Amino acid sequence: MRDKNFLIETNAKPIWHPMAHPAEMRAQPPRIIMKGDGVHVTDIDGRRVIDAVGGLWNVNLGYSCDPIKQAIADQLDALPYYSGFRGTSTGPSIELAYELTEWFKPEGMVRAFLTSGGSDSVETALRLARQYWKIKGQSDRTKFLALKKGYHGTHFGGASVNGNANFRRNYEPLLPGVFHVPAPWTYRNPFNETDPAKLAQLCAANIEDEIAFQGADTIAAFIMEPVLGAGGVIVPPDSFMTLVREICDRHGILMIADEVVTGFGRTGAWSGSRLWGVKPDMMTIAKAIASGYFPLGATLIGDKVAEAFEADTTSFGSIGHGYTYSGHPVGCAAGIAALAETKRLRLDENAAARGKELATALEELKSKHVLVGDVRCKGLMAAIELVADRDTKKVIDKKLIAGIADATYDSGVMIRVSGNNIILSPPLILSAVDVVTIVQGIDAGLSAAT
Repeated sequence: MRDKNFLIETNAKPIWHPMAHPAEMRAQPPRIIMKGDGVHVTDIDGRRVIDAVGGLWNVNLGYSCDPIKQAIADQLDALPYYSGFRGTSTGPSIELAYELTEWFKPEGMVRAFLTSGGSDSVETALRLARQYWKIKGQSDRTKFLALKKGYHGTHFGGASVNGNANFRRNYEPLLPGVFHVPAPWTYRNPFNETDPAKLAQLCAANIEDEIAFQGADTIAAFIMEPVLGAGGVIVPPDSFMTLVREICDRHGILMIADEVVTGFGRTGAWSGSRLWGVKPDMMTIAKAIASGYFPLGATLIGDKVAEAFEADTTSFGSIGHGYTYSGHPVGCAAGIAALAETKRLRLDENAAARGKELATALEELKSKHVLVGDVRCKGLMAAIELVADRDTKKVIDKKLIAGIADATYDSGVMIRVSGNNIILSPPLILSAVDVVTIVQGIDAGLSAAT
């Protein structure tokens, strides 16, 4: 690697960063992260901070997981790549698919379509949903329903079902036939309802109304995150996902659970669907499947969908979709090792325990700092929504929240800012001491701002 001066001088010049304005990055170059160990990362100036972002929701096992590193090295030595298209398989892809279907058997998953990441997994699920209805002879079922504030990736299909204008406006027109309904968000919703159970019923009624308007026989699938992540860690009422499942069943609509963030323990359960006691028809997973050590994902397929494809005798059952790196043997080897460590360390239990500690501490921050309008947590997913005025819920100034993030970093904690939210998604190996460190850093950041 070239020297430090080169990296600093060249930072943000030949590269365009995801989810950022190129001009802003050139004017204010981003931090350069050079090392990682445990739950910490170290920047180019040698400053070591706790990573309360977990990479990007995905480094559940931290940065020092030797079994994954060794699995990658061993597989590179044995077979660095081979195609998973028709006619060939690799050993790691077969084993990983088996492990995934065993892991998510309680959710009713029986097949796995391997991908390169979350956006790929969502795109695959949307395509398979439309294809399923063609197999079933109901080709009018092409539409999708999704939640406002939901996030489902960056491909055209995923961007189309996204419920946030920030990821849509600059790329419109998007996929036709996608319709959005209100998210069950107690802090901000069009019904001005703060009671979770009542809000769940109101949102469910709105879904029913949209289905009646569109025509149930035109809708292929409903897609939702069990806990909405990038939209601001919106935790639905306990009854909401069950209500959605019942509505989908009543109208014959497929249900896709986007578990890219919530899969593998982050909510305190092995999946968000399991957390709420729901069996979807398909699940999309990525992020923690390899703990960020290799780009990897999967679309998991339930029994009803699998049976329709595998019993088909026409061309409609043939999957004309896939990626060069579907079932990449090195990625699959990383995934197998990551799953073994995730299970061995019982990361779901640790996320639940540390998540309760984090939620309590963040509520204390809310009582201390008037800038904190709302705190939302489920397992080790958390958001602190910052407002200029609690009564009106006016959004905080962007420059002020940037200053809070910088001051928090100076206090030894890396956080992520999304809109007027501080998003926390630390590694699931987090300790109780780490929780205290994170909250102290945010406290210092908020104090500096006021």
